[in-house]
Parts: sequence; structure tokens; C-alpha cells
Amino acid sequence: MRRPGTAVIVIALASLGLAAPTTSATAATQEYRCQQEWPGRDGNVRAWTDYGCDGNLLGVTPGDDRFWGDDSGAFQTIAYKEASSVMNSGFVGGRDVVAFYYDKDYQYRNGYVCLAPGEMWADNLTDNYFYNRPGQVVNDRIGSHRWVTASECAAGSWLT
Repeated sequence: MRRPGTAVIVIALASLGLAAPTTSATAATQEYRCQQEWPGRDGNVRAWTDYGCDGNLLGVTPGDDRFWGDDSGAFQTIAYKEASSVMNSGFVGGRDVVAFYYDKDYQYRNGYVCLAPGEMWADNLTDNYFYNRPGQVVNDRIGSHRWVTASECAAGSWLT
């Protein structure tokens, strides 16, 4: 009677062992893709529809964009609430941090996150949450962005 129980445990442990490398492989692929997309310090912010800086490029700009869902600015209609990975290739110094907001018009009270120039990119926004909006995942929920200084970002607001 012990053998069926032991077999179930062995199968369960083996399946867990096989799942771990797949997760690591996916993360490595995403990281590699973002490395390929890295343009160097060109002064821009970028966003993609898919994880790992893949899929449709939603926009590229050295400026701010008050609403990703309108017909003006670098991020237009399709970009609204579609980003799954973002990149900060801005110049270092001054306003070199990109703040991404849940809503249009840079509404701080409704949630935001910051991406430092040293972080370069966030390749999977599903593991990041908006500051000031507990439990609200960043993935597919960016409504606007602007360039800010690091001092304008709270300790718990940084994308990883």
C-alpha cells in the first residue's frame, strides 16, 4: 500500500522539477529580448504590448504623454492600457526617471510607478503594482507617463 503513495509523491516532485527550468527559461528569454532592443542612451521611453520588449511597439518618445488613449503624442489609442513591458533609455541626470500613471493626466492619487534609468527596462509588468493603488497590477494598465526626478518617486513605487 505504500507504493502507490510513494509513486504519487515521486511523480509530483519530478513534475515540479521540470516546471522550474521552464519558468527560468522564459525569464531569460524576456531579458535577452530586452537586451536586443536596448538602443543605448537615446533619451526615449518605450513600451511594448508583450512581455520581454516583444510584440507591437506602442510608442517611443523623449517627451511626456498625458493620455495614451487619445490621438496625439507618441502613445496613441492602441497604447492605452496595453503595455506589458517598458524601457527607459533616457539620458542620465535631471528628469531621468519615467513615471507611469494608471490614469491620464499624470494623476498621482490613482496610482503610479517609476522606472529608473539604471533599471533600463521592466520586462514583465505582471509582477509590479501601482503605488497608491494596492493590489492593482501595472500590466495593461498604463494611462499616461512623464519624466520626473528620482525624488518625485516614493520608496515603494519603483518598477523592477
